[in-house]
Amino acid sequence: MRVSASLPGPATRRALLAGSVGNFIEWYEFGVYGFFATVIAANFFTPEGGSAIEGLVKTYASFGLAFFFRPIGAAAFGRVGDRIGRRPTLILVLLLMTGATTLIGVLPTYDTVGAAAPWLLTLVRILQGLSAGGEFGGAVSLMTEFAPPGRRGLYGAWQSFTVALGLLAGAGTAAVLATALSEAALNDWGWRLPFLLALPLGLTALWLRLRLEETPSFRTTGAQAAPSEAGATRRETAGAIVLGSGRIMGWAAAGYTFLVVMPSYLQATLDATFQQALIATVVANAGFAAAILPAGLLSDRIGRRPVMLTGAALVTVLAFPLLNVLQDPDSSALVQGLAVLVAGAVVGLMAGPGPAMLAEMFPTRVRYTGLGLAYALSNAVFSGCAGLIITEAVKRTGEADIPAYYVAATGALSVIALATLRGDTHRGTLREEERHPPRDETEEETPCA
Repeated sequence: MRVSASLPGPATRRALLAGSVGNFIEWYEFGVYGFFATVIAANFFTPEGGSAIEGLVKTYASFGLAFFFRPIGAAAFGRVGDRIGRRPTLILVLLLMTGATTLIGVLPTYDTVGAAAPWLLTLVRILQGLSAGGEFGGAVSLMTEFAPPGRRGLYGAWQSFTVALGLLAGAGTAAVLATALSEAALNDWGWRLPFLLALPLGLTALWLRLRLEETPSFRTTGAQAAPSEAGATRRETAGAIVLGSGRIMGWAAAGYTFLVVMPSYLQATLDATFQQALIATVVANAGFAAAILPAGLLSDRIGRRPVMLTGAALVTVLAFPLLNVLQDPDSSALVQGLAVLVAGAVVGLMAGPGPAMLAEMFPTRVRYTGLGLAYALSNAVFSGCAGLIITEAVKRTGEADIPAYYVAATGALSVIALATLRGDTHRGTLREEERHPPRDETEEETPCA
């Protein structure tokens, strides 16, 4: 069924924009939290006389906890999205994310309310985790179900591209504040400003989503029955979720290690200044953003498998050389800049085709839930824990290469999972009905005319 081919241009563009804007806000906030991790640790997790490194570990523990609520959000909102539609669910998710992010900007600190401060922050982070879990599945379903034939890779890549834009916006905002404000002002009240910006951003996104139409795939198939996995066993769906998580684990781990955790690692381990760490992160995110859309477009032409395999293999092979360049005091600023740029770009090779690849693994009736859970589980384990694992491991062992070990190991596992991906899934239409077993692994796609 090729309903998307007859869609009017404005409807398709609105879907792309409305799907993208929520991802932008979500990852802007997650980026800001990561970039201000040392400041947040001092304000919420470090009582007077406490250890700065212990405060940072607790900050990342709160960070990781939010990620572990993502699968719950993916399952809950995914079920709603597969039952009543993508549009109303994405509106609800956006309201929850915007409200929770804005709350961080007004929370009292440890100096004000004592031990209640970290608990309040963690509660808000849990709300963010729930909403973020519901965002990805809905946004990717929206984009790929509206995509014209042969363009799902490019349309899905916009999800990852707005992730990069959100991280860049977060890094840029942090860099501007770090430059414009004194250290005392930044630690006292300046860190609140990026979180408060989520309110006007969220209101803009809400206006866009209220104008959104329901996807054609859901109107023709998803609304006919509840997403009870009719025609497929729960084991098959669960297997696809686990396999999808494995295929993107390298993307999840390398993405957060290189693009979010890096500032705190550079400061705590390599004695970089806050400004130097943020500049390095901005460059890495620029490389990430630059690679995403070309990778998605290329995957529409040659397939998801070769593009994503190349990215995962490069992440595995280059993890140690790239980190060693940053550790070398004799490396010039230009060489170090190129290293972080390449680090971001190889992650982009996986992030570009990744959303479309996940969408193609599930039929319409369980697509929101299935791809959302695959993404949320992988991110909960390999992204949310990245900062905690790396910081704690460096603290205990004194080994500065821990980030490279982490990235290389997850990248290698991702290569194995991606090797099972068929090479022709990009050529057919999105699956409307469940099959035995899922067509992604065993059946031929019907080529587009």
